Amino acid sequence: MDVFLMIRRKKLTIFTDAKDTTTVLELKKIIEGILKIPPQNQQLFNKDNTVMEDAHMLQEYGLNSTSAKAQSPATIGLAIRDDNGSFEALDLVPYSAPPDLPDVMKSQEANGQEPAN
Repeated sequence: MDVFLMIRRKKLTIFTDAKDTTTVLELKKIIEGILKIPPQNQQLFNKDNTVMEDAHMLQEYGLNSTSAKAQSPATIGLAIRDDNGSFEALDLVPYSAPPDLPDVMKSQEANGQEPAN
């Protein structure tokens, strides 16, 4: 079955899909095609911040068609190996909050009718 994934690193977000039988290494190769970073320089993290092992399938981490839907993809963290050979700390920058609605849109009047004077 298809699983939908949101791969996040700092301010970068990649949306992709894969089969639940896809291995973590195969997922890293998909990321390599996008970011041009070889799989051995990538480290993927599951929702509980555990490192995902290359030989394991996505379904072994609870990623299946019911937990990773198109409308609500599963989040996977991505860390990259830096120049000194160690992996950077996992850093997922939170999304910004949407701005407040303008007062005219907060109106409680029914069906967008003008208020009576």
